[in-house]
Amino acid sequence: MQQAFSPVNPLTLPAWQSLQTQRAAMHGFSMPAAFDLDPQRFARFSLSHQGMLLDYSKNLIDVPTLDLLLQLAAQAGVPAALAAQYRGDIVNTTEQRPALHSALRRPAHGQLMLDGHDILTEVRQVHERMAELVAQVHSGQWQGFAGQGITDIVNIGIGGSFLGPQLAVEALQPFACGGLRCHFLTNIDSSEFYQISRQLNAGRTLFIVSSKSFGTLETLKNAEAARRWLLAQGCPHEQLCRHFIAVSSNVEKAVAFGITEKNILPMWDWVGGRYSLWSAIGLPIALMTGMDNFKAMLAGAHAMDLHALNAPLADNMPVIMALLGIWYANFHGAQSHAVLPYDNYLRSLPDHLQQLDMESSGKRVRHDGQPLDYSSGPVIWGNIGTNGQHAYHQLLLQGTQMVPADFIISARSLNPVADHQQWLYANCLSQSQALMQGKSLQQATEELRAAGMDEADVARLAPHKVIPGNRPSNTLVLPQLDPHHLGALIALYENRTYIQSVIWGINAFDQWGVELGKQLGERIYPLLNSDAGTAACDSSTAGLARLFRAARCSSGD
Repeated sequence: MQQAFSPVNPLTLPAWQSLQTQRAAMHGFSMPAAFDLDPQRFARFSLSHQGMLLDYSKNLIDVPTLDLLLQLAAQAGVPAALAAQYRGDIVNTTEQRPALHSALRRPAHGQLMLDGHDILTEVRQVHERMAELVAQVHSGQWQGFAGQGITDIVNIGIGGSFLGPQLAVEALQPFACGGLRCHFLTNIDSSEFYQISRQLNAGRTLFIVSSKSFGTLETLKNAEAARRWLLAQGCPHEQLCRHFIAVSSNVEKAVAFGITEKNILPMWDWVGGRYSLWSAIGLPIALMTGMDNFKAMLAGAHAMDLHALNAPLADNMPVIMALLGIWYANFHGAQSHAVLPYDNYLRSLPDHLQQLDMESSGKRVRHDGQPLDYSSGPVIWGNIGTNGQHAYHQLLLQGTQMVPADFIISARSLNPVADHQQWLYANCLSQSQALMQGKSLQQATEELRAAGMDEADVARLAPHKVIPGNRPSNTLVLPQLDPHHLGALIALYENRTYIQSVIWGINAFDQWGVELGKQLGERIYPLLNSDAGTAACDSSTAGLARLFRAARCSSGD
């Protein structure tokens, strides 16, 4: 393996400096006026790939701005960085690893050598084992301790071992097969275990424990709770192996837990957790939708990888989205970004993208360890439309913050009801149009006068009805939400996130901040059982620990 590329300080790039000048020149830019002046604006600022359309015409850009942003991508080495990541160079510089999640979705033929191993052969072997497990469960060949087939899958995992699989299982519900129910057990809060377990028949439940180290606190505690529950429900100890599969790189610990070695699927150091749904971590997806649909999702993601790798920068969907993110975060001061899927099946997409983007982009130093003197990742948030229109869209439209937004919708519904999809699509378009167009004081005044209000009330109310407009958004349109396009959509955001990290000069593939909380949690846990050691910690933590001990004593725990 070799070092991938030479990260740069973007502040030193000529395009960055030119963009600062361009930002000042764009101070009075009006999107509505730009549409009026250029009938071809939509055609000029939109592009498509395999049926997926990105309309980025409702952004605070013109042709010179886009040209400078494209120059920034070229000067930062984005094409070389994409090629380096794809071929397996070291892009995770702090841990000296490649980041080869793209290898998980490459076609079955071919070869990719890493440390003397053809990892594509290893990936194919895992896919074959996944297919065997899916067939065994679907056919009823896999039986629980009471000799009955499996009806419920419980995925035990957290972070990337939960968010990606949950997103895909929910998104692909119309493609479900096998008559299974899938549950996700992630929180160490025992109430979640209680609520899930009361829905289950122990003899017909299969637990998938997903943890690279097989030592992640939340996952291990929930796995132990599942084992105790099975035993309490009458499962003989020697039959526990019928109810557990593991996805882990620590085979020894998984076997010690009681999982048969042949039912332990591997994880690799070259796949980060937030990029792992394409691996055996995606077993719940394959179980719920079938292996063919899982592979179709991989194929869609691979097609997007090739697009990111090979398309010219100006025609490259993830590059354009990444550059717009840079434009707003670094030149407009935007501190958050809304992801607004107008599809109930994509309700967990914002949660998945929160981890993907914020764990990747939430860094304070560059690859060389020097502190950033510019912003990196914004806060990612959102929920499904049209629900948000009756909640936080008020802030998007009239609040003091500029929040760039991605609207995501399918042209066709998989479950058409009367004219619901037309109204859903109309709502999606109207919200992006409202953000761009707004409502002037003159328009508000005329509306109130037309409603018959007297001039005093018009003067009083009109300012409250003004909507500034000129607020940016992208619209992503899928032909329909199927496995292929879901894979492409997720891979689009993965590539976008990496491209932004390249321009910022940060490592998108480590997460040292996550580790600190784990370390401190191990130190605090003993304080909840004894006051020994509280003197060594801050008074807030000590006081809260005392409160916990007192509450337990008063409840008799």
